[in-house]
Amino acid sequence: MGTPCHFALFDLQPSFRLDLDKLATRYRELAREVHPDRFADASEREQRVALEKSAALNDAYQTLRSAPRRARYLLAISGHEVPQEVTVHDPDFLLQQMQWREELEELQDEADLDGVGVFKRRLKAAQDTLNEDFAACWDAPGEREKAERLMRRMQFLDKLAQEVRQLEERLDD
Repeated sequence: MGTPCHFALFDLQPSFRLDLDKLATRYRELAREVHPDRFADASEREQRVALEKSAALNDAYQTLRSAPRRARYLLAISGHEVPQEVTVHDPDFLLQQMQWREELEELQDEADLDGVGVFKRRLKAAQDTLNEDFAACWDAPGEREKAERLMRRMQFLDKLAQEVRQLEERLDD
């Protein structure tokens, strides 16, 4: 018997659209149940099991709360394990990536904190659109290739958003 599905841990049906507040609430409830402190007086085996459950729960939560990781996970459990590194044939998006990167470099060179805020909002809007596109595509039959392409775009935007946050922190100091 393999590890239980991340969705099953939270009593959810596998779906891209999730109520993240509900997920967080359920996570906190479950985390309390398996918290290692509750097993301080238990046997070594019970402590180890609690620790494993706690780690599995945390991993499942981190995966499901992140849109790109959730998308990748859905593809994987539906039998489409997606290799981490692969050449992506997505010329439109590659062009878009280059434009975003150049723009971010300019904002960094100019130390333009307001500009970074505007960029961040545009990026968030692009992420929301991608998430919606993935959700619609996920529910449609025969769209796995498109879903995979969208998931890769989501991963890129997620990475870019992290870079934007780091830049913001540096400029804010």
